[in-house]
Amino acid sequence: MKVSSVVAMSLFVLGIGGGQAWAAGREAQATLPEGAVLAWVNVPRIAAESVSGQELASQVQALNEEKLTELNTMNEELQASQQTLQQGGTVMSETARAQLEREIGRMQVDIQRATEDAQIEVQTLQEQLQVSFQDDLIPVIAEVSAEKGLHLVLSVSDSGVVWSAPGLDITDDVITRFDAAHAAAGGAAQQQP
Repeated sequence: MKVSSVVAMSLFVLGIGGGQAWAAGREAQATLPEGAVLAWVNVPRIAAESVSGQELASQVQALNEEKLTELNTMNEELQASQQTLQQGGTVMSETARAQLEREIGRMQVDIQRATEDAQIEVQTLQEQLQVSFQDDLIPVIAEVSAEKGLHLVLSVSDSGVVWSAPGLDITDDVITRFDAAHAAAGGAAQQQP
């Protein structure tokens, strides 16, 4: 039984998986055009580059690695039992062989359940941390927006924006302010769910 599904679901931590096209080719943030009343941010980039986003992603990664280690241990025990059955099945008594086969079946069910539980636990943590991240991020975006006199800020990865003037990207400003707010709040101590 493969346990890579727990790893696969952790690759998209806090929405980090999207928005790369908007980050590619970005040299330096252009100046917001004078009179602009709308701008956009790249939330996946904020999650990937901000201190807070990186700390939250490492929490999910740590849980994922813990669960993966547990599942690998269970798989090793299963493989050892299967090998014992293969190598000694013909010399075992009928009762001993039947007992070992039941044990192998139970172990397979336990691994399946543990895999599902691990996926749910990782997903739950991701969802909790994402809500916390967004709750912390929105006031920072509002603060930067107010300073720049903006009326509307879009999330480029969610809005369907196909093209915009580079100056409308306020992501760098938001990351800088978000990191400062995170540091002022005491860093990771404030992020624990």
